[in-house]
Amino acid sequence: MTQMTDAKNNIITKEMEFVAKEEKINPEKLRKLIAKGYVVIPKNAHRNTKPIGIGEGLRTKVNVNIGTSPDCVDIDMEIRKTKIANKYGADAIMDLSTGGDLPKIRKAIMQNTDLPIGTVPIYEVGIESRKKYGRVIDMNEDIIFNVIERQAKEGVDFMTLHCGITKNSVESLKKDKRIMGVVSRGGAFLTAYIMYHNKENPLYEHFDYLLEILKEYDVTLSLGDGMRPGCLCDNTDRPQIHELIILGELVDRCREAGVQVMVEGPGHVPLNNVETNMRIQKSLCKNAPFYVLGPIVTDLAPGYDHITSAIGGALAAYSGANFLCYVTPAEHLRLMNEEDVKEGLIASKIAAQAADVAKGNPLAWKMEKEMAIARKNHDWEKQFELSIDKEKPKKMREELPSADEKACSVCGEFCALLMVEELGKR
Repeated sequence: MTQMTDAKNNIITKEMEFVAKEEKINPEKLRKLIAKGYVVIPKNAHRNTKPIGIGEGLRTKVNVNIGTSPDCVDIDMEIRKTKIANKYGADAIMDLSTGGDLPKIRKAIMQNTDLPIGTVPIYEVGIESRKKYGRVIDMNEDIIFNVIERQAKEGVDFMTLHCGITKNSVESLKKDKRIMGVVSRGGAFLTAYIMYHNKENPLYEHFDYLLEILKEYDVTLSLGDGMRPGCLCDNTDRPQIHELIILGELVDRCREAGVQVMVEGPGHVPLNNVETNMRIQKSLCKNAPFYVLGPIVTDLAPGYDHITSAIGGALAAYSGANFLCYVTPAEHLRLMNEEDVKEGLIASKIAAQAADVAKGNPLAWKMEKEMAIARKNHDWEKQFELSIDKEKPKKMREELPSADEKACSVCGEFCALLMVEELGKR
């Protein structure tokens, strides 16, 4: 049984009870949202994953991408990244490894976290195909579905699968005057496969079989946006929307089959089109949880894309996105290191909190009020405790302290709060 099947059968699972308690909402209300497909709890039936709710009426969640590359295979570093994700409050982790022993890397990551783990199985498919046949494009149905089932057995909680890349959507891409073409790695694998072999995408052609595998392990399907724009100039174009229409149809089939599903969204969108993209997705995909990368709102800030994506992420989450995939300062430049993971995660959590406050989430507002009271009371330890990054503000305060322990060294004896407090005592 899946969370969605149980929800449809009026069963409130222990995972639903846990999420309801965490989110401070009624369990029955949560069950109804899951039954409709408006909320998902990515949790493999065979893994002891911490239940996290993603979707309507819940706090905005943040995902951290980690993983090796062919140029850098260091399992110990991936474990350190995992521990940073745990420490600084990630809600999920995706292993995007493409170098080294992928099952071994996944196992190491899973052993060091109880957060939901996501993957992009087509990466492993491409690597296996290259080893076996010499080329990624020579992948076949057996390898594709064997990898998916193997990862499901290992305990993967959610999978990005580019099921909306079809022969028709590839034709749409050919006719469009995009600058950057296909920038999704998984999307490129399948687009190249379709173009070279003139065959349909097996993930689309055999979608019902895919759902059978995912349902057996209660793996949440994250429908990948293989035609997402790779720069602002390509945003919200025909190939992107064509694929999104297909994804909307696949959402219906997932819900009918009792498989939890969310939809992935674009990573490069100018501010004026962010809300538009959220509304289009929510309409076409019938309120399925929306998982967006960033989005990055200017392409002119390499090295600072954790900032460009936090700006876009705050607006996206306020406008309807439910799940933000962080972007690190290393985006487009190199494999992220441990410090990049921390910076990207904190930036994305700031965006999520800002959006939740704007949406009136009571838990978000509770934290804001507690911080206001701590500042009024000059309770520095409480301020550090409430901070998204608990270490940096404490370190900064210690670097240049004030003579008055209640104040900070910006104002010192001229602290506005202290001045008014003294007058109030007279």
